[in-house]
Amino acid sequence: MRDALRDQVVLVTGGSRGIGAAAVRALHASGAAVFFTYVTREREAQTLARSLGDRVGYGRYDLADAAVLPALLEACVTQFGRIDVLINNAGVFGPNPFDGEDLASWSAAWRRTFQINLFSCADLAWLAIRRMRTQGSGRIINIVSRAAHRGEPDAPDYGASKAALVNLTKSIARACAPHGITALAIAPGWVNTDMAAPDLARAGVDIVAEIPLGRVGTAEEIAAAIVYAASPLAAYANGATIDLNGASYVR
Repeated sequence: MRDALRDQVVLVTGGSRGIGAAAVRALHASGAAVFFTYVTREREAQTLARSLGDRVGYGRYDLADAAVLPALLEACVTQFGRIDVLINNAGVFGPNPFDGEDLASWSAAWRRTFQINLFSCADLAWLAIRRMRTQGSGRIINIVSRAAHRGEPDAPDYGASKAALVNLTKSIARACAPHGITALAIAPGWVNTDMAAPDLARAGVDIVAEIPLGRVGTAEEIAAAIVYAASPLAAYANGATIDLNGASYVR
């Protein structure tokens, strides 16, 4: 889809590795100017930006701190003059089972997971929508998860945060379409990324066994869907969730 996003400005959270980095590359190759965030992986962020050359910007923003979000959006707009597409990709995942023994740890994990996986997305969407309304167009793309629909027994905070993000997507779609602003969600299953690596190393055989295609997905496959979702081709998919899980969970 080369040039499908020419003259578009895209903001990607969590863009220094995994799905985010693949999305940054694919969006840039499609003609977009891309601003992306990182938290700890400065070297990877620098390397990615240098490999792309022009039409790219990046910055360190920890989405666990709600106070940085206005500055993040402003940095994108200052560098590129506008924002056309917001991709809420950054997220956290970790074990937080029901049979844990520490209520404080359980509660802290829920608060952190929801701040990064949901609240930061809602705040950035609100900030972006204010800009997009003045332009008369825009798109919000939320990266959710298969867990949003089937639950996550060992990390219920993660599954619940992604389910709420699906609903946020629907709410944006219904509320903002009259202003030319649309929203979609993309729900990957298992993808071969750094985030999934520990689980794939521990239980890869069992994970692959539940996927009819016989393999996990790649970051590039998810990135291709993100480019489609950001492009004019996906305008009428407003409010939809695109499932990408190799038929391991079919709704």
